[in-house]
Amino acid sequence: MSLYKSWMDKAFSQEGRSIEAVWKEYLPKEQRIYEYILGEKVKKLEGKVSELAERFDMTAEEIVAFVDGINAALPKECDMETLTEDSDISLDIDFERLFKLMVEYKAEHLSSLPHWDGIFDEETRKRLTLEQKRSRTVVKGEKIGRNDPCPCGSGKKYKKCCGVNA
Repeated sequence: MSLYKSWMDKAFSQEGRSIEAVWKEYLPKEQRIYEYILGEKVKKLEGKVSELAERFDMTAEEIVAFVDGINAALPKECDMETLTEDSDISLDIDFERLFKLMVEYKAEHLSSLPHWDGIFDEETRKRLTLEQKRSRTVVKGEKIGRNDPCPCGSGKKYKKCCGVNA
């Protein structure tokens, strides 16, 4: 079984330990990695899965979970299913994409870390938050009334033209 599959089973299934206990143990470890990355302004995190696990006092599964969480913010995503303890990983960190990902995931415990002060000023964080929230907002066009001119340009009322079968 892959490390990724093993983590997913542990973190999202009811087998063995409770899901809450798994996340309660994992989240502070994950936060310490982000504090390190932001505090040291690390733009590239590299090493074997096993080395990173030892470095950050985590299991190999937890490092894979971390990579899965940051994956969407990376310029080149990792293939999660193929990661083993001996896999070399190289994470190129784009702070803007990372911040927006945290906003998208509603991970306030990470997007509000004081360590962001060294990366972006408050105004920039507000702008990035707004950009991310707007990117997920669906804006519907103006509704066409039955008696409005048809948008196809025929000159007929919508109800007598394109709206006949609507």
